[in-house]
Amino acid sequence: MQTDGTVETDLKSEFKEAGINQTLHRIYLEVRCKVNILTPYDTISETITNQVLLVEGVIIGNIPDAYYNLEGLNQDQMMEVVE
Repeated sequence: MQTDGTVETDLKSEFKEAGINQTLHRIYLEVRCKVNILTPYDTISETITNQVLLVEGVIIGNIPDAYYNLEGLNQDQMMEVVE
């Protein structure tokens, strides 16, 4: 038996909304394996990719004085806001 192939790794970072004043931060290890499958009649090459969650944390920010959900509204339905 003989092993044949390569492994590549990469760190991925992701930020997601987790509430009005919270952000979810995740760090993944992405693993890509290039393998060769040897059979009596043929050699098959495949790439296998998988992500492994390494760290997950919640970043808490300041609580806002006001919160406006304007999702789904167009310009005609909104009041003009003076800065």
